[in-house]
Amino acid sequence: MRQSFDVLLLLVLLVTRLRINSFAESSLFEHFQNVSRHPWMGGLLPAGAVDAFGPWMGDPVFLLLAAFSLLCFILYALSDAQTTVIGRRRYQIKSGLLWLILLALVFLPTVKLTLLRHDNLPHSYSHDGGVIQTEAAIDYFLSERNPYIESYADTPMAEWGFPQFRTALEHYPYLPATFVLSAPLKLLAQNLWGWYDQRFTYLLLFILALVLVQRQLRQRPRKALELTMLLGLNPIMGLDVIFGQNDSFVLTWVIISLWFLGRRRPLASALFMGIAWASKPTAWFLAPFWLLALWGDRRLSWELLRTQAPRVLRPLALAGAVFILFVGPYVIWDANALIDDVWRWAAGTAVVHYQIWGWGFANFVLASGTLADRFAIWPFWIPELLFSLPLLLLLLRKQYRHNTLGQVYWNGAMLLLVFSFFSRFLNENYLGYMLALFALGYYLQEEPGDRPLTQVSPPANHADVVAASPKISNACVLS
Repeated sequence: MRQSFDVLLLLVLLVTRLRINSFAESSLFEHFQNVSRHPWMGGLLPAGAVDAFGPWMGDPVFLLLAAFSLLCFILYALSDAQTTVIGRRRYQIKSGLLWLILLALVFLPTVKLTLLRHDNLPHSYSHDGGVIQTEAAIDYFLSERNPYIESYADTPMAEWGFPQFRTALEHYPYLPATFVLSAPLKLLAQNLWGWYDQRFTYLLLFILALVLVQRQLRQRPRKALELTMLLGLNPIMGLDVIFGQNDSFVLTWVIISLWFLGRRRPLASALFMGIAWASKPTAWFLAPFWLLALWGDRRLSWELLRTQAPRVLRPLALAGAVFILFVGPYVIWDANALIDDVWRWAAGTAVVHYQIWGWGFANFVLASGTLADRFAIWPFWIPELLFSLPLLLLLLRKQYRHNTLGQVYWNGAMLLLVFSFFSRFLNENYLGYMLALFALGYYLQEEPGDRPLTQVSPPANHADVVAASPKISNACVLS
């Protein structure tokens, strides 16, 4: 009997997740004491047990969750080996154990940090933009003030990080759907238990995304498990959910959109793609490949362009309308403020702008010795366009020949990676988002047994034939 790859993959991701969580929490100020003194977490253990743990390996909650996750992995590996005992229920058992590991290493640690933040300083245990600034933007939105005009110098943002890098105090760099769609949950949470943390929204959407992708591959159980592992235990995005960066927010809208696309519901797909575009520019890089997926595998010709173009234009118009619905009011209100916050600040052309940062090509520019500091201006747009535009044409040509749902994810990730590599900054959270897209692209590609895409010249009753045929969950052909 061959050893199962999903068992090995789970162990690699689990150990990685444990080590990263351990390093992240060990750097937090007075973390062990904060957990021990917390009114809920401190009372989980009997008297004296907290002191027995000591502060060296991590707080008691982290260590108990770590031991629980490893116990679940042992049961996962044993259930994989016992094919004759558990039979066809093996997938359900392994799936349940995987979700328990996700609970221990991502979901509960996220809740833990929200509780610790609520019991400590408002700028502690959280990400600056994804949590602290977005919560302030929600407050501005609910009080009918413009988040792109207001200053964040009087919010907890002013206490987060190093003073010389607090360039976002006069800029909100995210698009409006981020705070508009979070506002209802903030109001609900405040009415139910009196306080809110932006990670409530991120965590709920992240869980929804995992459920959808696992359902999308339910006919291929092993792949469903592996993809859920790669997304849920993503070495970077998992930590981003715990501390509250917003890449999981935009990723969820993309996943929902392409989930509908795979079920030949183009208007529903367009609705959620429009939300993704109005959440963060990282979703824009999927737009050309999403449009090509709407076209399907029909070969280009003048006749088909005339007859089939409305099938692409209607979803495109809806997605554009959704984007305008979120962004348009702020363009009318103060277009310059919106562009300055979302575009110029990141591009390095605002009066106060973001620094050169991250793991990309910009480090070679810094190493050249031609710049005074990280805030200097350099024409990164030249290599961005020089490498991204030819790549876009190459990827579109590739997808045109094999137009599947997986290609939308994979090509969007590839284009974003190259553009981000040559940009002013390539932060690690972008790589976590790209890893998720690459994983989705790999596991949602067609397999040899899948039904072929539609023919070049569909017959007159083609729509009726497709409507009566079985659904293909990972084929993005629309009749």
